[in-house]
Amino acid sequence: MATEALDSALDRLEQALARVEEAVSKQQDESGSGEELALLKVRHRRLKDTVANELRQLDLLLAGLPK
Repeated sequence: MATEALDSALDRLEQALARVEEAVSKQQDESGSGEELALLKVRHRRLKDTVANELRQLDLLLAGLPK
């Protein structure tokens, strides 16, 4: 059950991040700021990796709890 909830949360995060990436891409097309976009992509990747790692750790903790 906890794993399904975490998977669902990760899916929602990935969808939200995809929308952010799309919005940034559209903005970049309008403004032409490639350097800013590159920095945002790096920050996005770090945030996504951090969230995924923390959720995996939470899943492990929850799996170890008595039912």
